[in-house]
Amino acid sequence: MDLADLPSLVPADLPLWAAALLVAVSAGTSFIAAAFGLGGGVVLLAVMATFLPVSILIPVHGVVQIGSNAGRTLVMARHIRFDILLPFAVGSVIGVAVGGLIAVRLPDWLFNIGLGLFLLWAAWGKAPPAMGRRMLALGGAVSSTLTMFFGATGPFVAAILKTLGLDRMQHVGTFAACMVAQHCLKVVVFGLLGFAYAPWLPLIVAMIATGFIGTLIGRRVLHGLGDRRFGIALNTILTLLALRLIWLGIEALFGPFG
Repeated sequence: MDLADLPSLVPADLPLWAAALLVAVSAGTSFIAAAFGLGGGVVLLAVMATFLPVSILIPVHGVVQIGSNAGRTLVMARHIRFDILLPFAVGSVIGVAVGGLIAVRLPDWLFNIGLGLFLLWAAWGKAPPAMGRRMLALGGAVSSTLTMFFGATGPFVAAILKTLGLDRMQHVGTFAACMVAQHCLKVVVFGLLGFAYAPWLPLIVAMIATGFIGTLIGRRVLHGLGDRRFGIALNTILTLLALRLIWLGIEALFGPFG
């Protein structure tokens, strides 16, 4: 393929350098998610939000996350707790149906501010109270409604699973399977609402491919890295990205300052 053909593989609204950056970031965020159990999808969403409008961001991010989490689901299949996955998936069906009715109406400024506040909560907020196994369907419904607006509800889902007393491998495997179910439902709903995925497929495939590489590397270090330093670094990154998104939202609402 001639280099002149490369721009045709990237949607017209996205510069080639930005597409290359997103492909690289996908590998890094999948490594984060595989090694530490969460955080990758939120960081990827925040980076993508600096390049894409909300009408494109949420469905494209959803497909990429299906690929990323499917890779983790595949390599950690024997650790998945299906007694947790199934009620969560049932609740998710209800959640995406409710969220899909109104999510596409969000203006970009409101999305940026809302996502920024959501990222701040993910970094510094308190986890939801223990729901217990009987409330898994409710947790799936609530988180799936939120994912139609903000895309990456991984911290919320991970907090629910944390209350169930799973070991580290069960947590990562079950979390990945829950996110595959949730994102698949979301992608279907956005497709029914008319989103055209075809122009974005080359970028999506490239991001999924590098994401799987990141997953394989992250799985190798799953047992060897401590959580404390990572938590501090991740919270710092999320905070900086959140502040940038909030600033972009304010500028979109009131106009550039200075």
